[in-house]
Amino acid sequence: MPLFRRTSDRVSEEALAPRRILIADDDPSIANLIQVTLKDPRYELTAVSNGLEALQAFEKQPFDVIILDVMMPYVDGFEACQRIREQSDVPIVILTSRDGTDDVVHGFELGADDYIVKPFKTAELIARVESILRRVEGYKSRRAPPIVRVGPIEIDAPRHRVTVRNHEVNLTPMEFELLYFLAANAGQVFDRETLFREVWGYEYVGETNLVDVCVRRLREKVELEPSRPQLIITVRGVGYKLSEG
Repeated sequence: MPLFRRTSDRVSEEALAPRRILIADDDPSIANLIQVTLKDPRYELTAVSNGLEALQAFEKQPFDVIILDVMMPYVDGFEACQRIREQSDVPIVILTSRDGTDDVVHGFELGADDYIVKPFKTAELIARVESILRRVEGYKSRRAPPIVRVGPIEIDAPRHRVTVRNHEVNLTPMEFELLYFLAANAGQVFDRETLFREVWGYEYVGETNLVDVCVRRLREKVELEPSRPQLIITVRGVGYKLSEG
């Protein structure tokens, strides 16, 4: 059975306008490192020092990616993430400390799409941002069908719209991507490594449980009884699949 996936064809970068990236971190050294690392004609960077300034910048203009440190004065990264997500599906990346696994999970539950652990390698930061931007561009040129129907689920990819049992469901960008991938490949079982690679866009990081958190969040939104899922099925010892029925 062929695997339907996000397109892996890179959009011509020359044809794209600079991508706007908002960076919010109250540590000047970290903020400067991010700006130096992402200094590139492809990117237009805006840096602020706290969550309140991040919200104000977000209100003034649209961004393609928002990077939020967790610990910031006035408004922390979690609150900023939640308030931005209430208004927009812009990709949000949280910055957390090395032992901040709980921060990662909490941020994801609030609507964050990705995370970067501090201290981070510059190559990792670049890879994460580029992966996010490729994923967003990939929405426009999917190889899988634009409309996917599986059981009571209908996914309208061009409109970024999901209905379950004829009721519209609001999903974060990563929840949407995970459900879309599972639905386009309904019946096939995928382990966490494969889901992380296909949905998030890079290799699996074993110390996190983002895939499990995303699955749990999806079940809360699409299942009649999330504790007894009938749509997103756990295959013990293997991973997850979307039921074909």
